[in-house]
Order: sequence, then C-alpha cells, then structure tokens
Amino acid sequence: MPLALLALAVGAFGIGTTEFVIMGLLPGIAADYGVSIPTAGLLVTGYALGVVVGAPLLTVLGGSVSRKRMLMLLMSLFVAGNILSALAPSFGMMLTGRVVASLAHGSFFGIGSVVAAGLVAPDRKAGAIATMFTGLTVANIVGVPLGTFIGQAVGWRTTFAVVAALGVVGLLGIARLVPAMPAPEGARLGRELTAFRNPQVLLAMAMTVLGFGGVFAAITYIAPMMTEVAGYSEGAVTWLLVLFGTGMFLGNLIGGRYADRALMPLLYVTLGGLAVVLALFTVAAHHKVLAAVAVLLVGALGFATVPPLQKRVLDQAHGAPTLASAVNIGAFNLGNALAAWLGGLVIAGGFGYTSPNWVGAALAAAALGLAFWSAALERRAPAPAPAEAAAPARTPVHH
Repeated sequence: MPLALLALAVGAFGIGTTEFVIMGLLPGIAADYGVSIPTAGLLVTGYALGVVVGAPLLTVLGGSVSRKRMLMLLMSLFVAGNILSALAPSFGMMLTGRVVASLAHGSFFGIGSVVAAGLVAPDRKAGAIATMFTGLTVANIVGVPLGTFIGQAVGWRTTFAVVAALGVVGLLGIARLVPAMPAPEGARLGRELTAFRNPQVLLAMAMTVLGFGGVFAAITYIAPMMTEVAGYSEGAVTWLLVLFGTGMFLGNLIGGRYADRALMPLLYVTLGGLAVVLALFTVAAHHKVLAAVAVLLVGALGFATVPPLQKRVLDQAHGAPTLASAVNIGAFNLGNALAAWLGGLVIAGGFGYTSPNWVGAALAAAALGLAFWSAALERRAPAPAPAEAAAPARTPVHH
C-alpha cells in the first residue's frame, strides 16, 4: 500500500471524528446552550451544508495549487474550526465553528479520492478510495466513541479540543507521507464543469444525496432514540456508536472489494437493504437487542454505497474528475443536511424519536429507484464507435 494512502487515511480519521462525534453529544450541547434537540440538530445540518458549499468553492480556488499543499491547507482550516467550536461562548458561535471546520471536508475527500485513485492500477481504484475512507470508518469505531465518552465524562468542549489535536496529527501525516504533487496540468474550471453535462454524473450524485441521507436521518438522532425509546442509558450511546462505526468499517470493505467487479448490482443490494432495515428500525428501536442490530446494519449498508458511488462519479466524469469528485462528497453531506432537517421536522411535529427512520427508508428507496433508472439509461446509450473505443488503448496513462 502506498504510504500516501495511509496519510490520507490519517486525515480522514480526524475529519470523520468531528463529523460524527456530534451525534453522541447533542443532548449535552442542547442542555448547555438551552436549546431543543431539533435545534441542536442544526449543528449536523450546518456542518453538512458547509461541506456542500466548501467542496466546489475550495476545489476551484485551489485549482492552481499543488495537491499536497492544498490538502495541508484544508487540514489547517479544519483545525481552526474545531478550536472555535471548543471555545464557542454561544450556540451561534458553536455553529460557526462547525461550518468553518466543514469547509475543508468536501475538498479533502474529493482531492484525496483523485489522488488515491491515481496511485494504483485502474482495476484497483475503488479499493484505493476505500483505503482512504478507512480512516473515516475507523474514526467511528475509535474516535467517535472515545470523543463521546470524553464529552460525557469531562465536557463536550474537551472533545472538540481533542479533535483539533487529531487534525494537527493529520496535517503532519500529510506533510511527511504524501509526495510532492504538482497541480494538474491544463486544469480549467470550464473543463471541469463539462463533467456535469453527463446525466450519469448527475444521477450518481442524486443517488449519493438520497442514499446516504437515509443513513443520517436515523443516526443524527441516535442518542435520544436509544435513550428515550430503546431504554439504553446515556453511557451506552458510546458503544452503540462503536457498533455503527463497526458497520461502516465492514461496509467500506465490502464496497471497496466489489465495486470494481459489480458496481451497479452492489448498489441495488445495498440501497434496497438499507431501505428495508430503516423501515424495520422503527419497530426494532423499541427492543434493545434489535435496535443494536439495526444500528450495525445501517452503518454497514449505508457505507457500502460510498466506494461505488464515488467510483461511478470518477468513471463518468472522465478527464475532469477533480471538481466532480469534490462535489460528490458535498452530495453526501447535502443528503446529511436534508435528512437531519427532515428528521428534526418530524420529531418537532410530534411523531416521536423513531419517525426519522421512516424518512430514511423513503430516501434510500428513492435512491434505489434512481439506480435502476441510471442503469436503464446506460443500456439504451449508443455504443462508442470503434475508433473512439480504441483511442484510450493507444493513449498512455501516467499517474
């Protein structure tokens, strides 16, 4: 494994910790600032929307910067945002810190996906992307539960201070392990935007929004759902998040292994399974053991969609992958924001803490429908002319 992939995984670990640790800290943060749980959920929505905005904006602004330097700048921004969150005297300032940290997220994973895919042979791209995202999944097994434990034992401000330190570690890892990489030659905004003329790119991004949104509809409110409905203690939320992270880790391995072999069938199985599990979670949440199993399966099925969806965007974007890759990371978080908002809406409407699961099931089912539509359009597309099909074979590829 190239050491650069390890460095990317280290950065992903820090980012993954700050993205997901908020789930276990929502009740404490809400109590300290005197706001409701749905209002505290805006910390999830705000972070996700920051990713949506920051992904294309920073990718475009950094188009002329070497990829290594850009990754280092992004990690520096991430550290600053978490320090602000740790020191925030008001809920508004806390939300600002979350948004600042989130601006780095999309570009980091977008640029990192392109770098990871370029370090290996074409038939190993999804596996390389999955290796980078392993840092994100390991964060949910180690970083998020530990951060939740620290937040409950010492205070959530300490958690964000520790996350900022993790960001520093990620920054040093990139500085030491990622080789010097010049900005891509001929990178132009106009050329990158051409990728969005391809309906398959847009469909893949829509699947990303809806599919991963289904996960966040349920997981955003896991703390109140597990304590108020399933009957777990507040301290048990820590190991429930370990279960979710374990599911993500396993799902990432499955997605990375099979996306290079059977991408669309993998999406059919994972999105369909996710819709079913989320629907059943509404009932399972009333039983401790079944609720824990559901948390594990939501993580596994949800994250098994990440490598294939990211690879599909890279494949369909052809010669202009950088912006498309970053925007697709933003699409994951647009789904997170939409789902967190809708989940808070149904809770505030009096439908109970299990109602976000129905929202998630509907979103995942819609993503499955788009997957079938995308495949149907691809089957009806005219085959490339022999000269066009042969052209890539005559053109050497350099990484």
